[in-house]
Amino acid sequence: MKRSRIEDLLAQLVAFATVSSQSNLAMIDWVEDFLIQAGFDVRRITAEGEPKAGLLAKFGAGEGGTLLSAHSDVVPVAGQAWSSDPFTLTRREDRLFGRGATDMKGFLACVLALAETLKTRPPAAPVMIALSWDEELGCRGIAQMIGQVLPTLGHPDLCIVGEPTLMRLGTGHKGKTSYRAICHGEPGHSAMAPQFRNALHLGADLINALREEQDWLQAEGAREEGHEIAYSTVHAGRMSGGVALNIVPERAEIDFEIRNIAADDPEEILSRIISRLPDGIEIATTGSYPGLSAEAENPAFANLRGLLPDPEPVKVSYGTEAGFFAALGIPTVVCGPGTMRDGHQPNEGIACSELALCAQVLQLLLRLSDEKG
Repeated sequence: MKRSRIEDLLAQLVAFATVSSQSNLAMIDWVEDFLIQAGFDVRRITAEGEPKAGLLAKFGAGEGGTLLSAHSDVVPVAGQAWSSDPFTLTRREDRLFGRGATDMKGFLACVLALAETLKTRPPAAPVMIALSWDEELGCRGIAQMIGQVLPTLGHPDLCIVGEPTLMRLGTGHKGKTSYRAICHGEPGHSAMAPQFRNALHLGADLINALREEQDWLQAEGAREEGHEIAYSTVHAGRMSGGVALNIVPERAEIDFEIRNIAADDPEEILSRIISRLPDGIEIATTGSYPGLSAEAENPAFANLRGLLPDPEPVKVSYGTEAGFFAALGIPTVVCGPGTMRDGHQPNEGIACSELALCAQVLQLLLRLSDEKG
């Protein structure tokens, strides 16, 4: 695999403006055709109720092998000051700029460049690819796809989720559950405000309960070393309510989240929060994905770990789809080119050397698998 080929593929991928709010079907069509031409068996999984899809693809027969996982969607560019068109890959010196270059079309470009070489040098064990949608919206796509992974692909020996880790071995991240709280008040004239229940006051009660729970988690909660924040966290990100100053608010909404370490159950955290609340607050789950807690010494990771410039494991601060694969009993790690410090930013970019390293690691990993087979 030459770097120029990876850049060419990345340029193709970046040109698909697969912002999560838009369809990804044009990109999925292109990747599906690419993989079929490369000799893969491909299964398309269509999203429920929206024009989106994902792919599960396999080269080679039998059980075992390596699964390479990526997502097709990218975050928006609206309101960001870019120096060039975010959907046209632009090279400046040794870096490539474009939305998704780091998160995570750079990894996908490396995977596709590898995929088209397998016909001429077939690996002894299968090579598999999972490509999802709406990861940026809380891993919605993989939640719909995950039940088809084992029936379609068999049971891989290893899954690599290629989110950017600077090609470090990512063995853990927190799980996340998001919620929407509806606070039900009573409308009335503000001159008689004490006679009515104010939905914003209920919202304030919830915010206070979240802060109290966060204080408890920080002071007395379980710890998992390796995370930048070693305990579970709660966070309120959006609050709205009321229609006019002279009307007591009838309704308020608050969106909040729990990011939990492996030792904590988010439902138990939520239960403690609810126990502090007055009547009139309705809470519904809006999204969830599991965390990842892998043992770096797992023999399934040995070959990969031996190929990395820095074999020491790390835990990442962001969420990924890795926990879904791990829940199937597949040894799973997060490992990909670039750094998330460049992701979600204007002028998102990735170093060419990172892409070259990723390509080299994937080549050598499959060669080791081939030799082992």
